[in-house]
Amino acid sequence: MTRWPLPHPMQRALELAREAAAAGEVPVGAVVVKDGAVIGEGRNAPRATNDPTAHAEIVAIRAAALALGNERLEGCELWATLEPCAMCAGAISHARLAALYYAASDPKGGAVEHGARVFDQPQCLHRPEVYSGMGESEAAELLRGFFRERR
Repeated sequence: MTRWPLPHPMQRALELAREAAAAGEVPVGAVVVKDGAVIGEGRNAPRATNDPTAHAEIVAIRAAALALGNERLEGCELWATLEPCAMCAGAISHARLAALYYAASDPKGGAVEHGARVFDQPQCLHRPEVYSGMGESEAAELLRGFFRERR
């Protein structure tokens, strides 16, 4: 467990990840923050919605864009419990998010520090500031527990 309190956005993302797990979805949660306030949130829901794009990050980005009435989320931060995949990293870039905070790395499916490394590609339209590891143990344990129960 973390030795200091996690910032509210990561606490909320972890709550959303727990909700996803309870619904039988892979436990990933995400929130979009602007000026310290959560303006969009999401949890994984591809199975429930029959939508392969319903990753937590995409759901949170869509909600934030609706809340702001703008597809560009300049000045906003995305807080996620897992390293984003290539699809979500692309959406983060297109939304022009200023910063990405994620808890657990994903060597298999992540595309920020692993795999495609989307933000490092010359074709990347916008590169957010990236911070990883905050809440990593909590997020990793949620994922391990979820997949352990399914084996």
